[in-house]
Amino acid sequence: MSAVPSLRRTAVAFLALSIFSSAGFAADRKKIALVQINQEALFFIQMNQGAQAAAKAAGVDLVIHNANNDPSAQTNAIETYIQQKVDAILVAAIDVNGIKPAISEARKAGIPVVTIDAIVDGDNAAQVGVDNYKVGVDIGKHTANYISKTLGGKAQVGVVGALNSFIQNVRLDGFKAGLASVPGAKIVSIVDGQNVQDQAQTAAENLISGNPGLQIVYATGEPALIGLVAAAQGARLKIVGWDLSAQAIEGIDAGLVAAVVQQDPEGEGRAAVGAAIKLINKQAVEKNISVPVTIVTKENVNQYRAIFK
Repeated sequence: MSAVPSLRRTAVAFLALSIFSSAGFAADRKKIALVQINQEALFFIQMNQGAQAAAKAAGVDLVIHNANNDPSAQTNAIETYIQQKVDAILVAAIDVNGIKPAISEARKAGIPVVTIDAIVDGDNAAQVGVDNYKVGVDIGKHTANYISKTLGGKAQVGVVGALNSFIQNVRLDGFKAGLASVPGAKIVSIVDGQNVQDQAQTAAENLISGNPGLQIVYATGEPALIGLVAAAQGARLKIVGWDLSAQAIEGIDAGLVAAVVQQDPEGEGRAAVGAAIKLINKQAVEKNISVPVTIVTKENVNQYRAIFK
């Protein structure tokens, strides 16, 4: 689909974004746009900070568009930045398939696109992030090992997910595969927190009240984990999930949270800007740029405390 008809249908959004973006760019410097998922989750805020620091150090302009969890807003933003002739586009995709046509339009316009976190198999020039399926398997196996050692190899497991998020569904698939190493561990219910903390807390409360035998609950992202920690106060269960926060660390200290996958969102932001600058300068860039993760437990949480104070 051509970008121009789509922009005509979204004239108001185009105007608002155009004013916003133009104000963020200097005329004599290279211009990079980051199309972000939301500005609520600490993960994305830290990604933005890493990208901003890298852009400042390199002397390039960076503007960030907040899509507020709306896939169509991400597509519209990319189309707008194409019209504005930015030098590169970064995107943390909500819908990894729906975003592909816009990325292809950017490539046709000679604008390289670097995708971050969610894996996009399209015309993006580079992919920065982690292998979410593999790490999902890893946290699933970690949970299975806990169940074997502590719960006699049997457990009722619940999930607070974000069913509108491709990447969190991949994390769930990986977790299921890792958990399957203990046949006595059964996922009894999956609820949808929609990647919004308040909704995740409500969904978690319903999950816990509706399944009194729950022993383990898996959260596929930061809003789900924070909401789950709030909902599970006083409950006799263990939580595993993704993305540290002050609330998650409090849960580890209280013995409620057993393990958390900690990514490096600042590192992802820095790596994405670095890749974009190389692409702008016609330099070679690896197609897949890996940023490592750590599984945080009570044994190694101390090294992360200062980040979340």
